[in-house]
Amino acid sequence: MKDTTLRAENHIIDQQRVFTGKLISLRVDRLRLATDVEITREVVLHPAVVAILPVLPDERILLVKQYRPPVRDDLWEIPAGLVDPGESQLPAAKRELREETGYRGGEWKKRVSFFTSPGFTDEAVTLYEARSLSSVGAPDPHEIETCSAFSVSELTAMITGGTIRDAKTILAILSYVVISG
Repeated sequence: MKDTTLRAENHIIDQQRVFTGKLISLRVDRLRLATDVEITREVVLHPAVVAILPVLPDERILLVKQYRPPVRDDLWEIPAGLVDPGESQLPAAKRELREETGYRGGEWKKRVSFFTSPGFTDEAVTLYEARSLSSVGAPDPHEIETCSAFSVSELTAMITGGTIRDAKTILAILSYVVISG
């Protein structure tokens, strides 16, 4: 069903950057909504991110396990990382795949782009699928604890069993099952 209601625009009244760190910044926005209500929102500004769904010739998918301090736990995830200043997304994805898994992809396809949590951050992730993988070394030990390959049935069981809890990884696997399956 198409939304055909007419509405005025939302307007920014004021923006203040209240924190700037190495990775993120925090901005406080005052807005007047189309409904004429004034609100204040805290916005986390985050650099662009790429994520990679690395598919081996036998259709197993590579995941990496790494410690995530904010949740104080090791998480199974697809390889991912920041797009460096001046770097394009696909070269960043190729670099991250090599650093985190020790593999290089021969075929690349952009799958989807999405916001991680648009209620408070502008963080956007672009997901690529990498195929025709070849090993070019070991994962960077400063980045990754473990890199392992899993079948789709193992991955779906890991999602439903709560072993995989990372949103980009869940989205990547489920989109692979639905779109490719």
